[in-house]
Amino acid sequence: MKKIISIILSAVVLLSASVFLPDIRAEAAPFNIDFKTTSKSIYLENLDTGVVVYEKDSNARRFPASTTKIMTYIITAENINDLDKTYVTVKSDVLHQLDGTGSSMAGLEENERLSIHQLLCCMMIPSGNDAALILADYIGKGNISSFVDMMNKKANELGCTGTHFANPHGLNDPNHYTTVSDMAKITKYALTLPLFSEITNTVTSDILGDDRYLVTTNSMIDENRGGDYYYPYAAGIKTGSTGNDSGYCLVSTASKDGYTYLCIAYGAPYEDSRGNNYDNGAMIDSANLYRWAFKNLSIKSVLDKNSLVKEINLKYAWNKDKIQLAPAQGYSTILPDEVSTESIDRSFDIPESIDAPVRAGDKVGTITLTYANQKLATIDLIASESVDRSELLSALAALDSIVKSSWFIVTVIVLGLLILIYFIIAAIYTKRKRNNNPVKKYRKF
Repeated sequence: MKKIISIILSAVVLLSASVFLPDIRAEAAPFNIDFKTTSKSIYLENLDTGVVVYEKDSNARRFPASTTKIMTYIITAENINDLDKTYVTVKSDVLHQLDGTGSSMAGLEENERLSIHQLLCCMMIPSGNDAALILADYIGKGNISSFVDMMNKKANELGCTGTHFANPHGLNDPNHYTTVSDMAKITKYALTLPLFSEITNTVTSDILGDDRYLVTTNSMIDENRGGDYYYPYAAGIKTGSTGNDSGYCLVSTASKDGYTYLCIAYGAPYEDSRGNNYDNGAMIDSANLYRWAFKNLSIKSVLDKNSLVKEINLKYAWNKDKIQLAPAQGYSTILPDEVSTESIDRSFDIPESIDAPVRAGDKVGTITLTYANQKLATIDLIASESVDRSELLSALAALDSIVKSSWFIVTVIVLGLLILIYFIIAAIYTKRKRNNNPVKKYRKF
């Protein structure tokens, strides 16, 4: 009997499996442009939606040149409470650190006292390396390396994975690099800081006095001196170049018809083999990308918060076996004008069924939206209505589940076998008893 039961129980095996779907992420944006670019790395993001609409080698390490000063601005603004009332004395020994470098300078004079606000203007408008060093020395308490450590710590906090700074101004150094995707994170943060947008979009400033005008290096925002580079919808932010090492670099934004874009272009050719300068490809690429985006892209509604997007089975509810799911929030994104929202792929992560009771707004699953193999968003799906639980149906279902369970079936089989064995043993016992106690025969007299 023990052997039979052992065989039956060993045949009962419970199996479970889990399947994990990979998160869909694209390294390049799905939108194609119809013109050539000369910059080695490009990043174009629609700031209204957070959608990256164009990328080119966006994770490649590049020399950022003077666009480095965006991070220098961040560290300065975060460590000075009052930009207008905090004054710094320009140190001679700090200025002399730039001797022989051919740096772009704001013309700071030894021992003059300037406010942090003035120094930020000197750094960001004419791209003064002297101002960057003075700020780094002051905030680093005489230790510029300490300031650079703060820059790298902040880059890490902002999620930058391909960035390392070696100085506050951007002169070339093997350990000084970033990516255009990292610089996008840095710039978007900087745009939230006091005076940043105002200063970086200033064409000329007399903040040092009438005889010491600061003039922007950004021809895209300079209507009078910008020539063909001038783009009327551009705003800021920072130019950069250290010759052929970095090429031409530009971080800028542009706004038109209610749309705003951030563009970062690094590594446009600087000088040919004969020493002739190329046109500033970073500015040309940026302006062309802005024109393309404003002409061809628009925000479209993909999911309406009030729409019903999926139906699933509902258990233990009286006279109701289905429930509708709706998105927890609406979703809009930037798309090419010729693309219909019907071409957006939808994938669902939802159970086959749910049990009542259900309350309107309960999260049931998610919907993931993708376009051209790029994940756009994952949105929660919620129950569209409240449904009470039927205790009768629940009890019947529980009973049905017990009856159909493998353990119940095994138990019934085992009990049946035990009863069968019992009767067999009882029969054998009765037979043996009869054999051991034969009936006595008596003689008749």
